[in-house]
Amino acid sequence: MTSRHEQWTRLRRQLWQPPRAHGEQPRERVVGPLELFYDLVVVVLVAQAAHHLAGDLDWHGLGLFAAVFALVWIAWFNGTLHHELHGHEDARGRSMFLLQILVLVPLGAFIPGAGGARGVAFAVTAGVLFAVLAVLWLLAARGDSPEFRRPSRLFVTGTAACAVVLAASAALPADVRVLTWGLLAVAYLAGFAVMIGTATPVQAVALSVTAALTERFGLFIIIVLGETVTGVVDGLAHEPTNALTLAVGLVAVVIGFGAWWTYFDFAGHRRPRPTRASTVQWMLVHMPLTAAVAAMGAAMVGLVEHAHDSRTPAATAWVLCGGAAVVLCATMVLAASLRVWHLHRGLYRPLSRTCVVVAVMCVGVGAARPAPLVLGLALVLLLGVPWGLAVAYRLAHEEELSHEEESAAEEVSAVAERQDDNRR
Repeated sequence: MTSRHEQWTRLRRQLWQPPRAHGEQPRERVVGPLELFYDLVVVVLVAQAAHHLAGDLDWHGLGLFAAVFALVWIAWFNGTLHHELHGHEDARGRSMFLLQILVLVPLGAFIPGAGGARGVAFAVTAGVLFAVLAVLWLLAARGDSPEFRRPSRLFVTGTAACAVVLAASAALPADVRVLTWGLLAVAYLAGFAVMIGTATPVQAVALSVTAALTERFGLFIIIVLGETVTGVVDGLAHEPTNALTLAVGLVAVVIGFGAWWTYFDFAGHRRPRPTRASTVQWMLVHMPLTAAVAAMGAAMVGLVEHAHDSRTPAATAWVLCGGAAVVLCATMVLAASLRVWHLHRGLYRPLSRTCVVVAVMCVGVGAARPAPLVLGLALVLLLGVPWGLAVAYRLAHEEELSHEEESAAEEVSAVAERQDDNRR
């Protein structure tokens, strides 16, 4: 008969499992509600940064938004990757996410004043967050096999260094502090790219993009896109209700919808090629893409507020149109890392050229600064051009695409089998 001590020991092992070793994460799994809750908390911080940008639409405000957003996104990416590689759906996994959330909440409260009075508090809290992440990676690294010790040490060291620099930046003047955050984010991402680029074949397989990771990144984009609707609703809520204001608000929603179809029709929920360069490209390009979507949401507030102006305010026009241009170009850079890029060359090559041309035209609309309603309608039409091209191509090559999709499925299956062999 099993003793009570043995029962408690077995229960403790089920609820508090050690971190999963590198290379042992399931290649096919469903993203759980715990991860979605964590993502929602992070998007609250993104929304805070975007809301502050909406009230400070100038180069200084844009620079502050970029620095703060980069740090928040890197922290999200760090925590997401940790759970993907080492996490379990147990009490320990819940506790690790809760610990990060408890730091993220005050960090979000300090974002509106991060460039001024609350900059010191933001810097110290961000340092604490990265210190927590470094400890989580350090605990996971204790079970590493020899081939993973070097990249684990590099990742722990880099994350801990971020924590130290962030905390130390509290002593700097405000403008220098924000510049330090931006440079730190660039250095961290560059270090991550080098680490992946120099990985061995076994390490590269363990760090490859899984189905869950593609779903997670896509869901994060969706939640951020939801904030564009929040921006429109906030703008309408603070303005007198009339036909023109409502029309501008609804057109702004369609612009956000256009960003959605651009990403998901051409790149979203698709896995990159199983190479180190493609993995780095796929992961890191999501950061400027997400930032552009968030910035567009911030600009939509101003678009609605100035619905009756004869010309769109310069800052609103540049941020909204520039954001649309970044979404178009970043989506194509992201698509270039995908397996389908080479399978559907006949679509993606003309599509990429079209997106670049449309992006330039978006910037031209921003420079012209027509009335808000005209600007919004112009962006809707421009975002519809790549989509129309893709639909026309599919209608003209329906049988060919069906054959290519079957070949792609077979190739994906073969790649998965080779990765399983490499792990073994």
